[in-house]
Amino acid sequence: MKLDQIDNRLLELLQEDSKKTTKEYALKLGLSTTAIYERIKRLERGGAIRSYVALVDKAIVNRNFTVFCHVKLVQHVKDNIAQFEAQVMRLQEVVECHHLSGDYDYLLKIHVQDMDAYRNFMVNKLTTMNHIGSTQSSFTIKEVKHSTAIPL
Repeated sequence: MKLDQIDNRLLELLQEDSKKTTKEYALKLGLSTTAIYERIKRLERGGAIRSYVALVDKAIVNRNFTVFCHVKLVQHVKDNIAQFEAQVMRLQEVVECHHLSGDYDYLLKIHVQDMDAYRNFMVNKLTTMNHIGSTQSSFTIKEVKHSTAIPL
């Protein structure tokens, strides 16, 4: 899919606030409402826009204890990787999972209520998974920057 400058600007606006009307985007971009509507539909069909979501305040829902957990598998082989990734997908506390190069195989971003909840997660969920050799956890002191927007 080839994107032009207007597509990129429209994507930036949608990432800032996707609840505005097509007319509001049209006014900002100097195009007709129909042209903006068609561009949005093309971006959706082409996969540039995957979904629309509500961003929930984790403090209000009592999940503002954020942990970054490095995971090293016992052995880095295809079956272990596939099994680990399938199991991680089922853990609701894990909001991100990245396969890494370097000393550790994975980095998990985890949201829970507090340290007790994290200990419970570690003892009863994460460390019961097959093929985990070791973990190392770091706890967020303060979230300095958080954005869901992809820079264009």
